[in-house]
Parts: sequence; C-alpha cells; structure tokens
Amino acid sequence: MKITIGHLFPDLLNLYGDRGNIQCMVQRLRWRGIEAEVKAFGIDDRIDFSVLDIVLLGGGSDREQMIVCNRLKEIKDSFKAYVENGGVVIAICGGYQLLGKYYETDNGRIEGLDIVDIYTVQEKGRLINNIFLQSDLFEMPIVGFENHGGRTHINNNKPLGKVIYGKGNDGKSGYEGVVYKNVIGTYLHGPLLPKNPQLCDYLLSRAIERRYGAEASKLTPLPDKEENEANKYIVDRYSDKVENFKEKIRKLI
Repeated sequence: MKITIGHLFPDLLNLYGDRGNIQCMVQRLRWRGIEAEVKAFGIDDRIDFSVLDIVLLGGGSDREQMIVCNRLKEIKDSFKAYVENGGVVIAICGGYQLLGKYYETDNGRIEGLDIVDIYTVQEKGRLINNIFLQSDLFEMPIVGFENHGGRTHINNNKPLGKVIYGKGNDGKSGYEGVVYKNVIGTYLHGPLLPKNPQLCDYLLSRAIERRYGAEASKLTPLPDKEENEANKYIVDRYSDKVENFKEKIRKLI
C-alpha cells in the first residue's frame, strides 16, 4: 500500500512550519507499514492530480499569494475535479483563503480556486492567538496557533469546529475552519498535525479509503502519549476557558 502526498509550492507557501504537517503524515503512515511518497511542486511544475492521494496547500504572505494566484488559475479545473472526486486536501491559512472565491486585500483582490463557497476580506488588526476548538469529527480538541489579517466567511459550509479559545475564521462567528467533502481548510499553524493526531489520521484514512477501499482505511492505533500530552498542554494553559473539557481530555491521555 502506498500513499502519495503532494506539497504545492513549498518555496512560497510554507509559513509557520507547514512542512511539518507533511513529515507528520509520512511518519504516521510508515509507523503502520504503509509506504509514503512526497511530491513537491514548484510554481512552474506540471501537477498530475490523478497520482496524488493528499494535497497540502500551505500558508504564505499576501505577496506570495499574489504570485501563486496566476498559477492557480491554470490548475483550477484539475484541482477542483480532484476535490469533487473525493481527493483529500489540507489547506492552511493562506492556502485556506485560496480555496475560496477571492481574498480582498488592501493591495487588491486575490482570485481563489473557487473550490469551496467561501471568501475572505482583509480587516484592520491581526487575529493572533493560541487557539483550540471542539470539532464534531474528533473526541479531542484541535489545538494550534493563528495569525491572520483576513476574515474568512464560510457561508453555509460546515466549520471545522467551534472556537473554545481564540478568534477563529473572523473573530465574530465563534467558528474556525471549513470542511467540504474531503477538504479541510483552517487557520491553525504550529504545525497543526503533530499536536492533533486524530486530525492527521482522519486525513490519512480518507485518502486510503479513496485509493484502496473502506476496509483498508481502518488504521492501526498508535501509542500517541506524547502527541496527546502536547494537545492537553495547550488546553490546560487556558483551562479556565475550557472547564467542560478538562475531565474528558484527562481520560484520553
């Protein structure tokens, strides 16, 4: 069994350790005896989505997103076809914004992939904070770090989770991220996946199911003591905000 992970434009979209998410996915596959291959694509490289099982679209500054914008127009149809066919995507911060219709900045509009019915508008001040949220998809909270000037509006799409501590998509709605088919978009850096093994395994199992079927997607549990403790550490730092979750998380460690 082999899973191929595509990293789009890592030379431009790799803020806050986004490459660490690739390393986490690869290691968790290998621990289970599953072969993992990573294909990094530069701005001028041809991208064949048919050979990819997971795509990472990382974060970048507004300037870097502007550079990527024209290239995205060229791959927009094939990327969207991949998503509609169940392709797995994890999009972080700038990559999350690029999933939508557009990102309206002080320096002009950045056209997005229009894969998900969302849009982003730049506002004064940045939303910078440690953050964690409760998601319907997982027992444990999702933890990370956010730093973004854009406010993302997800319309009628499903959010990744409800913000327990932090700002989230727009600092007002109380929600963070978006889930669409097998796509997850989020503002959480860190990198995200090492501290959130349940989220990492969710992406892996979806990719394996798409390639090899439902039976193959039942992942062998891993001894995630260190990963769970890293998650719990963030939660406990702000325990006054999350009293309802303390006992639940304690039982999972």
